[in-house]
Amino acid sequence: MRMTRLIVRAVLALLSFWVPGALAAEITDVAGRTVEVDLPAKRVIVGEARQIHVIAALKGEHAFDTIIGWRDDLLKKDPDSYAAYVERFPQIAQLPQFGYIPQGTFDLETAISLAPDVLTLNLESQKSARDSGLEEKLAAAGIKVVYLDFRIDPDKNTERSVDILGQLFGAADRAEQLKSFRREQIARVTDRLAAVKDLQRPTVFIERAPGISGEDACCRTFGPYNFGAMVDAAGGHNVADGIISTTFGDLNPEQLVISDPDAVIVTGSNWAAESDVNQFVPVGRGADMGVARQRLENLMRRTPFPQLKAVGTHKVYAVWHQFYGVPYEFLPIQQFAKWFHPELFADLNPEDTFRQFHEKFLPVSYKPGYFASLAEGGQ
Repeated sequence: MRMTRLIVRAVLALLSFWVPGALAAEITDVAGRTVEVDLPAKRVIVGEARQIHVIAALKGEHAFDTIIGWRDDLLKKDPDSYAAYVERFPQIAQLPQFGYIPQGTFDLETAISLAPDVLTLNLESQKSARDSGLEEKLAAAGIKVVYLDFRIDPDKNTERSVDILGQLFGAADRAEQLKSFRREQIARVTDRLAAVKDLQRPTVFIERAPGISGEDACCRTFGPYNFGAMVDAAGGHNVADGIISTTFGDLNPEQLVISDPDAVIVTGSNWAAESDVNQFVPVGRGADMGVARQRLENLMRRTPFPQLKAVGTHKVYAVWHQFYGVPYEFLPIQQFAKWFHPELFADLNPEDTFRQFHEKFLPVSYKPGYFASLAEGGQ
């Protein structure tokens, strides 16, 4: 009975927020589902708060005009970005926060009571949302679910996801500008590499999020997607290619020793809210480079890293982990290219690229700190 009353209240609330002139349209999300929704949406729950990195690029000063709730992941997994957005938009500290659907912590009743038009979710939540009956219950309340993906297969789904957010937030023109900027910045690397005859690709191991838990062991990494694809685009060779076929997976430490990569990259972020050991590399907006480099050195003392050529030659680096879930991958591609081919890309300045991106698209200011290096000079 309580659920029925909530659904009735939600339907009435939805009617009260109907705006004349809203245009019903069909959206095909990245899960292949056709969703009919009035565009632009007037009340949105953002099912992964880190999607704000895209929404803010599309809407600028109006990024939060139609957001009525979001997941708690930005605060927990990317608190430096959260702080930047709260500083610029103090009212968002009061937005209702939701848990993670695959972990069973999403509060359905609160979501229904807010009467959203749309709930955006990442593609990896689809199975849990479907199997738990959440999709069906939301549909009964008149709430449309739209799936996006910037993480599982970015090459396939990123531009489509940007387009969908552009439709939902009434920013289709801005979405085209964002996609164009992204393509141009990636092409600054890939076009130059394509012109090199007999390109020598350094072998690269990229470790996913080490140092969060005391139980962490080497060697969680990326297959041919996400950061693995970025390594390839930047002119490197991912040593997990041909061994791991999924987005993420574990490489056997003995295999890492056999591969003996030319370079090691670890992903890091400020995970203090979730970590029990705080050994991660805290790169990100405004990061302390002294702390980041010390943590990176410490991680390289684990087995089997002291045996690797890359550690002996100080070709060890860290990259902001959150690049793996937003269409900002042009930045790591540019920085990786400078690490892998320093002479070829001596004139490329990724920091200037990201500063320009902030000035052109984002309502928050730029602060450096997204990369760290143990190479001489920190480059």
